[in-house]
Amino acid sequence: MQVLGIDIGGSGIKGAPVDVEQGVLLAERCRIPTPRLAKPKPVAKTVAEIARHFEWQGPIGCGIPAVVQQGITRTSANIHEKWIGADAAALFREATGCPVTVVNDADAAGMAEMAFGAGRGRRGVVLLVTIGTGLGTSLFTNGVLLPNTELGHIEINHEDAERSASDAARKRDQLSWEAWGKRLDIYLKTLERLVWPDLIILGGGVSKKYEKFLPYLTVQAEIAIAETFNEAGIIGAALAGKP
Repeated sequence: MQVLGIDIGGSGIKGAPVDVEQGVLLAERCRIPTPRLAKPKPVAKTVAEIARHFEWQGPIGCGIPAVVQQGITRTSANIHEKWIGADAAALFREATGCPVTVVNDADAAGMAEMAFGAGRGRRGVVLLVTIGTGLGTSLFTNGVLLPNTELGHIEINHEDAERSASDAARKRDQLSWEAWGKRLDIYLKTLERLVWPDLIILGGGVSKKYEKFLPYLTVQAEIAIAETFNEAGIIGAALAGKP
């Protein structure tokens, strides 16, 4: 079973055909810079361009940085505010001529990890946290997704958590790994008190440098590092688009 997975980000839109039974990309991914301002119609045009690149005619799954309910985007993060209330699924279907399923991007990454990565076969409560420009989360109970958790935006010390604990915050404030690791620990312990996960999976680009900050994390839950890395968004989006 093949599905075209597309990961819509604030700086780039990436896609590739995915074997959704094996969780592998079937071609080198195509990346196109996200249109300036990331408004709906230009983004849809870029999604269609990726589909044409692969001469795609089948199902498509798209991950997008927004809360998604039945194909409607309810929020916008690192994309234009015109996405709020937009029928993203219909927009992409019209642009590509293909059946399209739209999913929150962090949920897509979590789906990939649960199927093919560090969460494979795990029961209980599993929390994925993607750490990058912002903080994304996806939450599973016995393998079942609770969509659109958006726990990167909880308030800690009167501040949006991703303003202090994201990788962008580490760079902005020029923090040492120890100082940033302690900030991340406060965030993760706050999540732990809210949802009591058995396993926390850390993903996003900074997870590749886990040995620099892992010693400063004191949560009770088991911690694992994501295994699908940069392909998680594409693979998970494809899983969401599986008929």
